[in-house]
Amino acid sequence: MSLRVVTWNINSIRQRLEHLARFTEAWRPDVLCLQETKVRDEDFPVADLVAMGYNHHVFRGQKSYNGVAILSRLPFDAKDHRIWCSKDDKRHLSVTLPCGSGEPLEIHNFYVPSGGPTPDPEVNEKFAHKLAFLEEMADWAAIHTRGRRVMLVGDLNVAPLENDVWNHKRQIRSVGHTPGESQRIAGLIEAGALIDVGRHFVPPEEPLFTWWGYRFPQSFEKNYGWRLDHALVSQPLRHSLNRLSVVKVTRTWERPSDHVPVVVDLEV
Repeated sequence: MSLRVVTWNINSIRQRLEHLARFTEAWRPDVLCLQETKVRDEDFPVADLVAMGYNHHVFRGQKSYNGVAILSRLPFDAKDHRIWCSKDDKRHLSVTLPCGSGEPLEIHNFYVPSGGPTPDPEVNEKFAHKLAFLEEMADWAAIHTRGRRVMLVGDLNVAPLENDVWNHKRQIRSVGHTPGESQRIAGLIEAGALIDVGRHFVPPEEPLFTWWGYRFPQSFEKNYGWRLDHALVSQPLRHSLNRLSVVKVTRTWERPSDHVPVVVDLEV
């Protein structure tokens, strides 16, 4: 069974419905995991998504901030979510897909807190929340992902490796690339015995980016990027991995999201 799973921080689903339709028509993902949907559940554009072929969907959102959604062309057996750090700020969803006679595939969609501007948990409550969130994810993965068919995707808001940012020496003191955050991503991967799909296909010595910020207008043209969007899979899925694609063209569209889609093709 071929399966195409996409993670994309859409940065407001209602503002970028046209982009979503354009992307899905070209790439035809089976499962699409979105972050920062920025819409209340009662206002989620279900009819537009059904028109794109996504008859199966689950979403958790709030007005203007955060929000996650999983859209699927395939029916899923179950859906679930978890409250992280005792704060229900709409950052996680999961679905379970049947895979013929084999073990089902569990897909988890995450939006990790960005952490605010100051990388000091003593003075920045948002950064403390981010670190605690990543630690809780590692504790969960140690129990939940080992030996099972689990895929974890989303905007993890950390570029953990040197070549996950355009200038390691310059960015190492910036939120999203500090040693403490990188260590926690490494801890998550180790705790769950997970595979970093991006670096499974692209060697760590090579740059790999999924986000180009708005603050500097020429960030995309100059490739001042970060790898904030990730796909991780459990060991039983190692031999299912076929291909990784980072769809940079969406960053050139009018009023784009600052993130681009990450596409993972599997044989499950």
